Amino acid sequence: MELTKLEKDGLDVIETIIDKYSKEGWQSIEPSDLDRFKWAGIYQQRPKDGHFMMRVRIPGGVLSHEQADALAGIAEDYGRDLIDVTTRQAIQYHWLTVESLPDIFERLASVGLSSFEACGDCPRTIVGNPLAGIDPHEVLDTRPIVAELEKFFLGNRDFSNLPRKYKMSISANVYNTGHAQINDLAFTPARKTINGKEEIGFHVWVGGGLSTKPHMARQLDVFCLPEDVVRVAAGVTTIFRDFGYRHKRTHARLKYLVADWGPEKFCEELVRVTGELQSRGEDLIRGWNAGYFYGIHEQKQKGLYYAGLSVPVGRMNAAEMRELARLAREYGDGTIGTCNSQNVLIRQIPADKVEAFKEESLIVNRFRLTPNTFVGYAVSCTGIEYCNLAVVETKERMRALAEYLDETVELDTPLRIHMVGCPNSCGQHQIADIGLQGALVRTPDGMVDAFDVHVGGTLEGEARFNRKLKIRVDVNRLGPFLAQLIGAYKEERLEGETYWQYVERVGIETIQSQADSILTPA
Repeated sequence: MELTKLEKDGLDVIETIIDKYSKEGWQSIEPSDLDRFKWAGIYQQRPKDGHFMMRVRIPGGVLSHEQADALAGIAEDYGRDLIDVTTRQAIQYHWLTVESLPDIFERLASVGLSSFEACGDCPRTIVGNPLAGIDPHEVLDTRPIVAELEKFFLGNRDFSNLPRKYKMSISANVYNTGHAQINDLAFTPARKTINGKEEIGFHVWVGGGLSTKPHMARQLDVFCLPEDVVRVAAGVTTIFRDFGYRHKRTHARLKYLVADWGPEKFCEELVRVTGELQSRGEDLIRGWNAGYFYGIHEQKQKGLYYAGLSVPVGRMNAAEMRELARLAREYGDGTIGTCNSQNVLIRQIPADKVEAFKEESLIVNRFRLTPNTFVGYAVSCTGIEYCNLAVVETKERMRALAEYLDETVELDTPLRIHMVGCPNSCGQHQIADIGLQGALVRTPDGMVDAFDVHVGGTLEGEARFNRKLKIRVDVNRLGPFLAQLIGAYKEERLEGETYWQYVERVGIETIQSQADSILTPA
């Protein structure tokens, strides 16, 4: 892959797609360029028969209604009426053909969107706060900074050949809406008194990431003023480009360099690149909301409200996206938020329109303001339906599993269950209360889908990844198994105790014992 990137920059494939492959068809695509398609935001989907998956960048997770309408049109015309909201606030399509790509690129560009560098060894979609600008829990509006970062990095050939994928987040929300600890580079709200004046800015985190070997990001001894965010981001990215490992794809993420160097050495190198930086100030993070905003809530603008809606496992059709656009126009200011919990927001609803909004058919029947516990806190990756890396089906399975649990277990506390089809963690299962990773088990009747079970993950306080139980559950037993496991928590929890707190209190050995007891025949 490193040789492929040296032979031709990944961004060069975009012109080739438009001028050659879209005209000559699937069979004309050179194998090395299929790798470079990622720089256009495109992967081959399963089965490899000429159809593609595409991700569209939604910087900071804020869409206009015009953009939403354009996204719906692309799904109708080319994507078999399928739209997914991803755990990085992007929009994902399937079933695209190479012939359709130039028109899709044009349609996206016409409304200020792009799929370029949504995949590949480059700076990907910038995750942020979908409430930016209206959030009562933010210390500043990050939308201008996100726009500046997007303008600086998108298509910037100084950074289009990084050792591996590179993920950024920036949020000034005090509840860590950007999931700072699992990003390569993250900015979180902070303040510091400089020359007698209190300044609001950011602390800087580096080296987070999931996949098969998850790492929590490390905080640098840096306080960054808003006007310095791009300079610092460019400096961190330069270090990754110049010092990051390139010998093995599995050991090329920034997290490995940070683990080897440590935050002190990394900070020293950063200052050499950027020039002098302020030392760390006061951290303003107060907790973690896991990217959930359900219900109607007052904004920082008095008399205006936002609505947090549930999109079960992030999947919708084009008509539903158009309805979101209409609701945003008629009730709000025309903007929609996409959340890293795979859900959406409608922003800026005046008080006198709230009751009518609640009665809209889409809200009542599909994208609920107060979803059932398990459907509302279920996350899923794409799975074997379209993904070449997955070993089991996940999307529909997670939805059905959540519905089963809502019918079987009465629980008044959010319990986050994330399902993934392979170890690459697109569904971020390591930070879930219960993470389910797809696997296969051999039975007398052949291979059967199964899941490894991980418990106790959170980014709250002293963040921790969940821990794997020594079990593998046949998919046919998964629902009843989880119902009983969660039932034990329901009986033994303390008042207000979340599942990850319960796991922390009773210990992994207790959860293992519960699991063994459930799975062992009487």
